[in-house]
Amino acid sequence: MKTRVFIALAMVTLISATADAQEKERRFGLEISGGPSFATSEFAEGLRMGYGVEGTIHYRFLPFAGIYAGWGENWFSTETSSSDTNRDYEETGYVLGLQLQYSFKGTRSSLFLRAGALYNHIEVENDNGVILQDTGHGPGYQVAGGVDIGLGSGWSLTPGIKFNSLSREIEMEGESTILDYQYLSARIGIVKRF
Repeated sequence: MKTRVFIALAMVTLISATADAQEKERRFGLEISGGPSFATSEFAEGLRMGYGVEGTIHYRFLPFAGIYAGWGENWFSTETSSSDTNRDYEETGYVLGLQLQYSFKGTRSSLFLRAGALYNHIEVENDNGVILQDTGHGPGYQVAGGVDIGLGSGWSLTPGIKFNSLSREIEMEGESTILDYQYLSARIGIVKRF
């Protein structure tokens, strides 16, 4: 009986200490990130390096775990011998996921890992910006990792790497085909925590 009481008291003390520490820390964050993208599957001929941006909000519900949600956009273009066949591929949509964070003791920095679900679509445009095809929104996934470098006053830099994968069906030249839109991004972001 004494052991159960001791365990219960220890758990209540631990939970209240964790909750008290969380109240003193900032739980919400706004992040804007961007950087170059490199296709890992050649979904079109003559692909060049792309770039993208993403805006997310974060909520940390445990010292080491939280959720994030946001909107992003990524662009790739092609360069072929015929300018008539050059295309721009624009992926836009939403992300919702889980973030794990490990703080380095004695510093303001931490390591983060993210895994999320995408709900995105891809538009294919010609050189004049005319939309030729739109895949419609569908599911995909995202994994990411990086370092959160604390700058003080709730600000951080977040350099990292992100992988997005989205497979969507598209009709090109009368044929239905699957676009395996997969890319790796080097991103740097800035976060403000509240």
